[in-house]
Amino acid sequence: MSESLVASLRDLTRRLDAAGIPWMIAGSLASTVHGEPRATQDVDIVIDPTREALLRFVASVPVESAYVDRESALEALARRDMFNVVDMATGWKFDLIVRKDRAFSRSEFERRERVVWMHLPVFVASAEDVILSKLEWSVLCGGSERQRRDVAGVVEARGAALDRAYIERWLEPLGVRDVWRALTQSERS
Repeated sequence: MSESLVASLRDLTRRLDAAGIPWMIAGSLASTVHGEPRATQDVDIVIDPTREALLRFVASVPVESAYVDRESALEALARRDMFNVVDMATGWKFDLIVRKDRAFSRSEFERRERVVWMHLPVFVASAEDVILSKLEWSVLCGGSERQRRDVAGVVEARGAALDRAYIERWLEPLGVRDVWRALTQSERS
């Protein structure tokens, strides 16, 4: 991964911390941390802000070097959706995703892990939660092979260290049991 990504991520996460917004890296960058590296165009960061903290964060983003839309951020908070922050100097796009208000998303956020990635301390979704989220995205996207390859990379890298009982617990609620079975059967073959 590039130095420009690390610098942009460092700046963004410092602003989130200063605003008092809990966060964690998810998506492709999280699967890279736990599995196999792959190129990505953007970085998914799950956040859990109050309205006041979100406004503090948006106000802290320098308009001369980054783009964030205040109204989009507030709409994302109200809908528990996402908005973007773009580092104009580097071109990196950060998708800030407001944590969903459901049992799995609360569990996923509570289980986030503090790791050092590329000499940068970050919070990242656990390997098990990355797997579950990627399986869910695969189903929602109509069977995304990219998501399934990311899952396979995490499963291969983590092997026996995975908490498979935790994964099994969420397969039905997330509607991903069949995809998981297909992946783990091909893993055994």
